[in-house]
Amino acid sequence: MGKPVTGLGEADLDDLCARWPGATRSIKWEVDLVWSVANKMFVVYCTLGPDRGRLSFKVDSDRFLELSAQPGMAPAHYMARAFWISVTEPERYTRDELAGFVRRSYELVRANLPKKTQAALGDGE
Repeated sequence: MGKPVTGLGEADLDDLCARWPGATRSIKWEVDLVWSVANKMFVVYCTLGPDRGRLSFKVDSDRFLELSAQPGMAPAHYMARAFWISVTEPERYTRDELAGFVRRSYELVRANLPKKTQAALGDGE
């Protein structure tokens, strides 16, 4: 068995999120790749500059303090009050761990959409 693959790149994020119902991709603030569901962000990936590779996403409120205290993670700038975490050192985490966090973020954001909007999205993986 080889060493687990760490980090989550732009192409990995695209492959992951493109499969989910209602998920859309955009570039915001000129440098951030953003995936949203019904125009509500669930993950932000910095594509340029000193924060390149930084990944931010929503987490369960009861896990926010635990996760923000982990090495390589911190409360997300401007979004911490909404229980968002930034992975400042993505190389510390396996691709599968990060993909799980992104999937959970999608689920949390989708669950907060109006029921009619959720129903219109249909079922996904």
